[in-house]
Amino acid sequence: MRTITQQELGGPEVLTVVEAPEPRPFPAEVLVRVEAIGLNPLEARLRAGEFPLLGRPPFVLGWDISGVVGEAPQTWRFRPGDEVFGMPLFPRAANAYAEVVSAPALHLARKPASLSHVEAAALPVAGLTAWQGLVDLGGVTEGDRVLVHGGGGGVGHVAIQLAKALGAHVITTASGGKREFVEGFGADEVIDYTAVDFAEVVRDVDVVLDTLGGDTAERSLGVLRPGGHLVTAVAEEDVELAAEYEAAGLRFSGIAVDPDPVALRGLVDLVERGGLRVHVEETFPFERIADAHRALDAGHLRGKLVLTV
Repeated sequence: MRTITQQELGGPEVLTVVEAPEPRPFPAEVLVRVEAIGLNPLEARLRAGEFPLLGRPPFVLGWDISGVVGEAPQTWRFRPGDEVFGMPLFPRAANAYAEVVSAPALHLARKPASLSHVEAAALPVAGLTAWQGLVDLGGVTEGDRVLVHGGGGGVGHVAIQLAKALGAHVITTASGGKREFVEGFGADEVIDYTAVDFAEVVRDVDVVLDTLGGDTAERSLGVLRPGGHLVTAVAEEDVELAAEYEAAGLRFSGIAVDPDPVALRGLVDLVERGGLRVHVEETFPFERIADAHRALDAGHLRGKLVLTV
């Protein structure tokens, strides 16, 4: 099979397509013949050495996959030929930038028929982050006011739809050029961060979901109602900021997404009920992985990028 590896840290050019033996599934794992691979900003940071999650190279990046089960020797959950998708093993290496991936069956779900493999591959990391942030940690319920930072991005556009499905009034920050895009996913209010400071105009929010980092979490303190809750996917280890929120009578939670079969099935159900769409801005063939990472590095994406196999 072909896989994409890197022997050193650096720019997109360090990613190389090579031949490698097919993996062998462990008990309770299945072999997935991959059709599409979702790309995430974290992978660009890992490639460049900004975040040492996988240690030193060589390593193979990637977690978001969609494909067809090739072998399922010791699990009852799937059979050869089943179409599946998921985010196996995170934060351990899943070696998902590959034509064949061995993954725990529990970390996969059957692909909704209404989603292509490309769309399904774009969903797991973004969808599970949004679900764990808004449902499991945020406890969003009907009537809540929710602020989603970065509503035009991969996590953000899914989070808008999930919050709406939970019955929330959804406010989001996005550039003016993405207004129609985020409104199309259900945003009730759009704050153009290039023209308006959200901290000056937003108040009485129940839950803030921070997908951006920088000073966004700190500046969100003043928009929350008493007892309100910030959930951040990028500043989860900021002890000082957590203490500042606690001192203000607010809640602070950091989310480090993990494989979650219950949430994954919840996302499938929402897709099948017509409450969730996945936007893929661009696809790249397997061989153009360096170009795909250049697009990741450039940022300001609408939805997700996907590698096709």
